[in-house]
Amino acid sequence: MNSVAGGIPRMPTLPKPFALPLGWIPTAANSLVLANVLNRLFAPELADGELDFLQQRVMLIEVRDARLRYRLTLEGGRIRPAPEHLPHDLSIDGTLYDFLLLATRREDADTLFFNRRLRLGGDTELGLYVKNFLDALELDGRLGPLLKVLDGATSLIGRLP
Repeated sequence: MNSVAGGIPRMPTLPKPFALPLGWIPTAANSLVLANVLNRLFAPELADGELDFLQQRVMLIEVRDARLRYRLTLEGGRIRPAPEHLPHDLSIDGTLYDFLLLATRREDADTLFFNRRLRLGGDTELGLYVKNFLDALELDGRLGPLLKVLDGATSLIGRLP
């Protein structure tokens, strides 16, 4: 963790030159890619109906420093991109570093939300369902080598000035 004048800690963020081109990617394209990844990753949970709480609900995920937005919903038992014209029911936003901390389990969701590093908006009950679902997941075996890549990316961003 870096610090600024006065000893106030500054959390790592993605440098602007890396974020600039990411912001040009349309939300619909980002959402389609993430939906496809999540459908594969969560295939057993989708088959068991564990994500049914997202049925016809729209979740907005914003990665502030990377200028990325994802709009997702559950339709027909699959995670799909949500149309832009539909209002979101839940929003979660944070930095790339904070989402990587969550994905690699270096930090838990409660800590990140309590410290206001991840922010939740909209339907808090839906947010609690999402948090509990993520807390219960055991992804180490499914992620395999990708977990090492994510862990490396987390360490790299954590060391950025």
